[in-house]
Parts: sequence; structure tokens; C-alpha cells
Amino acid sequence: MIFNAVILSIRLYFCGSKCTMNLSDHLHHKVFRIIASVAAEEHTPSYVIGGFVRDLLIEGAGNTPKDIDIVVIGSGIEMAEKVKRSIGEELSLTVFKNFGTAMLKWGDTEIEFVGARKESYRRNSRKPLVENGTLEDDQNRRDFTINAMAISLNPDNFGELLDPFGGVRHLEEKVIITPLEPGSTFSDDPLRMLRGIRFATRLGFDIDPATQNAIHQYRERIGIVSQERITDELNKIIATKQPGKGFQLLDQTGLLEMILPELHQLKGVEEVNEQLHKDNFLHTLEVLDNIALKTDDLWLRWAALLHDIAKPRTRKYETGTGWTFHAHEFIGAKMIPGIFRRLKLPLNEKMKYVQKLVQLHLRPIILSQDIVTDAAIRRLIFDAGEDLEDLMTLCEADITSKNPRTVKRHLRNFQIVREKIIELEERDSIRNFQPPISGDDIQKVFGIPPSRPVGIIKNAIKEAILDGEIPNNFEAACQKMVEIGEAMGLTVHQELKREDE
Repeated sequence: MIFNAVILSIRLYFCGSKCTMNLSDHLHHKVFRIIASVAAEEHTPSYVIGGFVRDLLIEGAGNTPKDIDIVVIGSGIEMAEKVKRSIGEELSLTVFKNFGTAMLKWGDTEIEFVGARKESYRRNSRKPLVENGTLEDDQNRRDFTINAMAISLNPDNFGELLDPFGGVRHLEEKVIITPLEPGSTFSDDPLRMLRGIRFATRLGFDIDPATQNAIHQYRERIGIVSQERITDELNKIIATKQPGKGFQLLDQTGLLEMILPELHQLKGVEEVNEQLHKDNFLHTLEVLDNIALKTDDLWLRWAALLHDIAKPRTRKYETGTGWTFHAHEFIGAKMIPGIFRRLKLPLNEKMKYVQKLVQLHLRPIILSQDIVTDAAIRRLIFDAGEDLEDLMTLCEADITSKNPRTVKRHLRNFQIVREKIIELEERDSIRNFQPPISGDDIQKVFGIPPSRPVGIIKNAIKEAILDGEIPNNFEAACQKMVEIGEAMGLTVHQELKREDE
């Protein structure tokens, strides 16, 4: 509820269409009074602005703020240095001279100081033209009205809310709207289009129709923004409580097709012989929202977003069978590195993790629908390894039938699979196992150098264990090794013993 922690105690006075709100009783952090003191002494007007003010009005003042933005009419760097001296503690101060900003870290709180400025972008440039400005100039350049509100830290009106664009009203109405004409706002800094969608998603707000239309109109301007900044916003959208809404907005505004065309291509249904397949785009967003209820893990959420990414490439209608998407999990896994590379996402273990889950996401589903064999469960445990629980979470989120009984039946079957996994894990110790016999062991026993037969024997032992043909222990593996080697015409040169014998 907007203002639920604030409205009862603030002083609110109405005068025509304007309001004056004083929030001094809610500026609990010590830094505000220190800044006010320095501002008075140096005759440098200072204000807290942006996200801190917005979140104070939405959530109240109960939590210690993590980020505080201070705008000063003058040098932000000089103000930061003077505030640090006034605090009198050994604090970290990072200065960014090229940007005219300074970051002061006090405990868990980061306080950024910047001089009020005007800012605009040239038509084909990612770098803004910056000039010194007034508080009004600084508020004009803000992205949305709910982020343009400021609180005075000056002696004559300490704590007064300065809200020239109706941000308070827009918080109450739960709407995202730009301070100035939206086309100008988005043309100047196209990243604001993504920020608007992110705020609407995070806060559960709507985007004002004129603002949303402008996003669609200026969507191609996103091309001048660096991929790193775009991807940072995508990650923040994915990290929200209901990220599906954000991707719906990305699609409605035309940004999705430009940023992540593979996801856009999942849209729509096709009919052949009165048979329809489901809209895989809407299904994907439902899976993403389902998994967001279970985990905050960004990369597991990325796996949910991309799990069906190859369905458009594999969609086929087969007479007597209907719509099929054969091998979409394998082709989708092959697509992941290219998508991560283009989006400037990490090409490391995070990428491999997403790739792995995309490739395996059908396995537990198939097991939940068929008769579950021990061998199939062992192979699932081995192939998923440490990511098995995440894989099961993804598969359960993938159940999106509109029939509650169907969902209940699938979840019940998944529980059977889970119980079988626990049983086999306790008995066979399969997860991330290494065969009891190494390649070096095989070479010693048969007196052969590193060669293809060594790999064949080692793999055959692994397959025998996973198939349940032999138990996962040293003695059984030794016996199997000799049996396979002799069948290949090899002669035992040396008996193999445990190192602890």
C-alpha cells in the first residue's frame, strides 16, 4: 500500500492543486543532518533525490537505505569531500572526475554526490552533453516523475518534498510517466525506455499510454545504447517478483524483437487440420513467473526464459502425431552461447549452467510420464550432477496446464521421481561420481599405454554402473574391467589392488 508507513505522520498541506509535504521526521540516517550542516556552512544548496525519495514514500523509513543520491547546486565532489571530513571517520570516498560525481561509503550505505546538471544526447551518440544546472534542470532531466522528487536538506525548508511533476500523485495512481514530453525523454537517453519497463514490472505499475506509445515510436533509438547497459536492465527485470510482465511490455513496445528476437519468435500459434500448438511465448513467461516464486537465482531464471528457445526452429506438423518440437532441447542448448555472447552475458560457468539446464529440461518430465526405471534415474542424477535440484525446480515450473487436475497429476508424478532420486542417491552414490577404476589403473592391469582401448573400457564400466548391471564399487568394477579387456584380446599383466590394502 503506497504511503502505508509514512502518511500517518507526515505534515501534508494542500493549496489548490499543489501540495507541500515535509518528511524531516523520516530522514533517519545521520548523513542527512551532516549534509544539511555542511550545505548551510558552505552556502551550497543540497537535496536528496531519486530512488531514495520514491522508496521512502512507497515503503516507509524502516530499513537502512542502501543507496542515497544527493544533488547539490555546485560541485558534488567538493561536497562529498567536506561531508567526509565532517563525519570524522575513515570512510571510503571514490571520485569520478570525468563525471563530476563522488561515492561515499558509510557502513552498508553508498551516498553518491553530483552537481545539478543539464544533460542531453546527440542523435547518434551514447555519451551525453552535460552542463551545470539548477535543481529544476536536474529534475527535468530525470526519467520519470516518481524519480524526479527531491527532499530539501537546507536549513530554511529541511525535509520539504519538492515534487514539480506530480510524482506523489503518480505513485498513488501506480503509473509510470515521464516529467517532460516522452519522445524527448526517450530520444535523449533511450535506456529510459527499458528503465520504465523495469519500474513498471518491479512496482506493479502501469505505463502511461502516451509514454508507452513513445517507447514504441522511439524503440530503434535503443541501438545507440551499449549492450552492457541494456543487459543490466534485462537482468533487473528478470530479478523482479513477476518478470513475465516486463517481457510482455518489452514485446508490446517492440523492444523485445530488437533485443532478444529469439524470444519474440516464440510468439503466436499455428493451425493445421484443426490442431493448434500453444503460444510458446506466453508459456515461457508463465514458466518464468512460476520459477520466480521458487528462487531468486538469476541464472536459473535465465534458464526458464530460454528453455524452449529452439521451438520455432524445430516446430513441425506430423500427420497422425500433431505438432512436434523434436530435439528442441539440444538445439536450444547450442543456441545459448551465441545468445550470451550477443547480450554480453558471462561466457563462463554461468553460461554452461544455463546451457545444461536447457538441454536436460525434458528429462525429468519424460520420467514423470513413463514407467521410471532405476537406470534412467541414475543417468539423470549423473548428467545433472550438482544442478539436479535446480533442474527439478525448472521442470516443475514448466507445468503450465490450465487444467488444475493435470497440474496436480504431473506434480504428483514429479514427487515420485524425487523420491526415487533420493533412494538411489543413498544407495548408489551416483551424483558426480567417478568410476572406481581410473585410466591409469586400466593401463597398469593390461600393460598398455594411453590409448583408445583404455577409454572404451573406462566408459563401459561407467555405463555398466549407470545401467545397474554392476554396483558402484571397486571390486565389481575390477571384475568388469578384466571381463571387457579380455573380450578385447588384452592380457592381464598385473592384479589391481586398492591403495588402502
